[in-house]
Formats: sequence, structure tokens, C-alpha cells
Amino acid sequence: MRRRYLLVALTFLCGTLASCAPMMALHDSEVEYRTVNTPAGPLRLAVLDRGKGRPILLLHGFATSSFTWQAIGPELAKNHRVIAVDLRGFGASDKPLDDHYSIFDQADAIEALIEQENLKDLTIVGHSFGGGITLALALKSAEQPHSRIRNIVLIDSIAYKQPIPIFFRLLQIPMLGEVSMTLVPPEVQVAQGLRLAYYDRDKITARAVAEYANTLYSPASKHALIKTVEQIIPPNIEELAARYKTIKVPTLVLWCKDDKVVPAVFGRRLRADIAPSELVVFDHCGHMPQEEKPEDTARAIGAFLARNES
Repeated sequence: MRRRYLLVALTFLCGTLASCAPMMALHDSEVEYRTVNTPAGPLRLAVLDRGKGRPILLLHGFATSSFTWQAIGPELAKNHRVIAVDLRGFGASDKPLDDHYSIFDQADAIEALIEQENLKDLTIVGHSFGGGITLALALKSAEQPHSRIRNIVLIDSIAYKQPIPIFFRLLQIPMLGEVSMTLVPPEVQVAQGLRLAYYDRDKITARAVAEYANTLYSPASKHALIKTVEQIIPPNIEELAARYKTIKVPTLVLWCKDDKVVPAVFGRRLRADIAPSELVVFDHCGHMPQEEKPEDTARAIGAFLARNES
């Protein structure tokens, strides 16, 4: 019975791990690298930097990369400088074999990038895990006399204590995560996972499956994935949530009504907790509106920026 349970758990994990859509790094011809100094040491981050105007920094979610912004990045870059960054441990960025993969570690690296690039009047757009990093940066900025952040956009963001999906819990079991990711081809993991991440399964393409599966072949990426999920919900999450009311920058809370990873109830709660915020909810959409509904997502962000940049 125990053996049977383990086999079922492995199959479930391998079939659903990619529900957050593991993605390939940006094409080498597009990538630029920025080495930043963080408390954990020097770190090389991969970025895609294009357009001119007030800057927008795009932070992807758990197990993804800057590839997730491919459909909306060019649209936003028509009127802004858009910097899409691969987070520590993901995409083409460095993947140190250490434990520094919490939202606070990631925020340290992004803050160093912001300072190094001298970004001002900045809009930070964070999806899912990237939304948690955005909140950490906004909370830190709220304590500073001169903030570089002008607006934030939270897309289906982690923000509160919530049930951890079973595939996250299984990844936290010693050895089980590594074994499961080795047994099943990444393409199979991604193809099945995308069926959970997307509301409209007809939008899943062969190219997306191939792109997203690439990262899962790297041992360093697997390490980063597991270390991130071990710390995905900060132990002081309730204390952080109580401080969201101190965020005073204009905030767009953008959500999908049919999100199975971070349910829409948390988007409504963020709207209530952050006073200068507005909520936009898309129907018939899963966890990644920037991919499943890119036109609507770009339009909502563009309209929000236009209202707050005059």
C-alpha cells in the first residue's frame, strides 16, 4: 500500500509540476547580462532590455523565465523602457547551488539591479512568485524617504498564507522531488502541467511545450526549483500581509477568475489591503494571463500606466 501511494504521488507530481509552466531562457541573441552584488555574493542576471521611456521591470513567476512576457513585452515597449529579468536560479541567470531562493533573496538581487541601472519612476510588474518579490520591494520602499518605485502591478500574485498545492508539498519531501523530475521526460511534465495552468487548453502550443521543458533538463535549475518551493511562502507571511496597508504607490491588481494556483479571492483581498489600488479580473483565464490573454493584459497595464503617469 505504501509503495502504491509513492508511485501515485510520483506520477501526480511529474504530471503537475509544470502547472506553473517551466520555461526556456531567452534566446542567446537577445540576452544581455548584468552582474550585481547581493548579500549572497555577485550574481549574473540575464535581461532583455528594449524600448525607451519610463522604465518597467518585469518579474516572472515560479519555475518560469522572462519568456513568459514574450507576448506583451513588445507592446509595453512602444512607450516605455521594458526590462524583463530572469530571476536568480531561473532562465539564463546564474543558478547558485545554495539556499538563497526566498522572495527576500530575490528582492535583494532585484534591488541591486535597480540601483545599478539607476532606474527611477519605475513600474514593477510581478507575476505569481514575482508578485511576492514585488510586494517585498514595495514594502521596503515604503520605509525609504526617496522611493524609486512609481507604480506596481500584481498579477495572480502570492501574497497571503494559503494551502500549498500537492505538487509543491511533494517537492519538499527529501529526494522525492529530484527522483520524480528525473523519471518523467520534461516535455511530458510540461504538457500535462499546462493543462492545469491554462483555462483554454486549445491555446497550448507545441512550441510552448518545447520552450518550457528546456529548463527542466538542467541539474542547477532543478536545485533552484526545489529550494524555491521550500521557501515559497515566507514564515512571516502574516506579518508581511499586515503591512500591505503601508504601500502607498498606485497599484494594479490583475487576476484571472479561474486561477487554480492562487485563487481570485486573494486578488480581492489585496485590493482591499492596498488603498491606492484597482482590481481587474479576467473571465475564462487560468494562472498566467500574460500568456493566455496577452492582449487584455497589455491593454490593462497600458491603461493603468496612462492614468498614473500624467
